[in-house]
Amino acid sequence: MSIRKIPFVEGEYYHIYNRGNSKQKIFLDNEDYIRFIKLLHLCNSKGRVNFKEDIIEKKIDAWDFEKGENIVSIGAWVLMPNHFHLYITISQGLALGDCNMISIFMQKVSTSYTMYFNKKYNRTGSLFEGKFKAVHISDDGQAKYLFSYIHLNPIKLIDPTWKEKGIQDINKSLDFLSEYKWSSYKDYRGVERKENKILNIKDFLSYFSDLKDFDKDIFEWLDHKNQKLK
Repeated sequence: MSIRKIPFVEGEYYHIYNRGNSKQKIFLDNEDYIRFIKLLHLCNSKGRVNFKEDIIEKKIDAWDFEKGENIVSIGAWVLMPNHFHLYITISQGLALGDCNMISIFMQKVSTSYTMYFNKKYNRTGSLFEGKFKAVHISDDGQAKYLFSYIHLNPIKLIDPTWKEKGIQDINKSLDFLSEYKWSSYKDYRGVERKENKILNIKDFLSYFSDLKDFDKDIFEWLDHKNQKLK
């Protein structure tokens, strides 16, 4: 088994991301997005969850399934057509010193989703481009930038060059983000939905003083140009 260049340490924070093999799309319709999002919730547990047997066959809402304690804490997330990003740490007081919890969680999510995707689209083999990537978030400035980066990522779908040239129309971008369902942006803006259960905000620093300042703050944090996040 290969050893990660970035070791996982309890109490530290990480940018986790991966993309489809050869940059292929990993979400082809709404059902795919929904399945991956539910897996972010269900796989965050010490127990094993079989989606078909435990959820589908028993006709249980995935969000109501008693999965047990979280093994990681997710502070932000976004799904894009061919990749995803997570802001993550090991759940405080629950990992019992096992710093492999992030790897265990990601393996459960990736394996479950690949099995679902391959069966649905009648394909075989790896779906993702190798093992997931991890960047250690070492300071507050980097954390703030990542938080903004994750939530603003969907803008590339309507403004492909925004990262290089800046956002051309902020109001249009905000309207688009407010309707984009596949990230934690809605959760931070106070929208009540089942996906709220994915986040464990208490284990992360508060990056804004008031919900009404959320949009303003995430755009301002883009000024941290010295950070190198992929």
